[in-house]
Amino acid sequence: MDILPPTIGVISGINECVSLFQQVRSAVSSVRSRWNATNMQSHQEDVELHSRSDSQEQALQEDEVLQLQSDLRDLRDTLPVVYGLIDLAEWRNHEQCVAKLLEKLKDAVYEAEDLIDEFAWYELKVSAEGNATSVQPYIDFFRSVTRGRFNKVTDIHKRLTNRSSDLKDMGLLRQVSPRFDKAVRPETSSFPTETKIFGREEEVKQVIKCLGVPAKCGRTNSKRKRRSAIVESAIGLGGVGKTTLAQNICNHPQVKSHFDLIIWICVSDDFDVKRLTKEAIQSYSKRDAVKDNLNSLQNSLAIKLKTKRLLLVLDDMWDDALKKNGQCWERFCVPLKNVLHGSMIMVTTVEIMGLVHK
Repeated sequence: MDILPPTIGVISGINECVSLFQQVRSAVSSVRSRWNATNMQSHQEDVELHSRSDSQEQALQEDEVLQLQSDLRDLRDTLPVVYGLIDLAEWRNHEQCVAKLLEKLKDAVYEAEDLIDEFAWYELKVSAEGNATSVQPYIDFFRSVTRGRFNKVTDIHKRLTNRSSDLKDMGLLRQVSPRFDKAVRPETSSFPTETKIFGREEEVKQVIKCLGVPAKCGRTNSKRKRRSAIVESAIGLGGVGKTTLAQNICNHPQVKSHFDLIIWICVSDDFDVKRLTKEAIQSYSKRDAVKDNLNSLQNSLAIKLKTKRLLLVLDDMWDDALKKNGQCWERFCVPLKNVLHGSMIMVTTVEIMGLVHK
């Protein structure tokens, strides 16, 4: 660029000098103005570029949060179905193939629950900070569960779905009334397998109190009164110690002193009225019941029980006792409607059954 005008000859005189310097200053000022204008335009373009970049990044983050919330919602909706499937699979946990799949499914469930709890913590953090519109905590959570293309939420959901499908393919959903096999559910008796239980002293006292046993050993003077036996239930998941608790109750000195007769029946596989009546007779007579007619069996049982304060323990009972609108249970209880006052029926079960006090 030519800044100075061409000069010919030698500059002479002061006027010519002044004129030359004015031309130079004017040219430099013009160049500086054009340079400033160029820089300002470049800066504005940079600001606009960064602004567009920030907007695009924010939109991307919001999309990621929405997708994350959708994935977590799917995970939450899947868990109740998986819980039901696990309950069914527990009945066949003694089968090796089922046990392996069940273990993997439970591992996936635990991880899913941990993720949901972690996300709930982030939501609580947003609420506590009073910034409910901020997406930053969700972005932080998203970054903690993603690595490149790997998304932990969708990975766990996929594992839950696949393991559930594998168990369904084994026919678990076709079981109408799940039951443990007899080999898995051994028959029980009133004799405890453990000589002493620890940490259940208060429970033992509470059950003994519910059975109407006085604090001091000895028999009450209510022998002449008769009424139906009252039902008390010990309810809990399999393996928590219901049978062990009942065994220790039956062998407690106060209980043995209070009741004239203690009968233990392991119900387990099926609530068959005739079978259970036979077992009750065999329990006190110490020999097999000769009769096979239900009426005769119940008559023999009723005659024996009307002079006794009875504690009848029905161990491992299921809801099939209430089949046919409770008719089976009613028929079984017929000989127990005229027992001595204070007679009790103690039931151990995993089900909350509608057995009313009789």
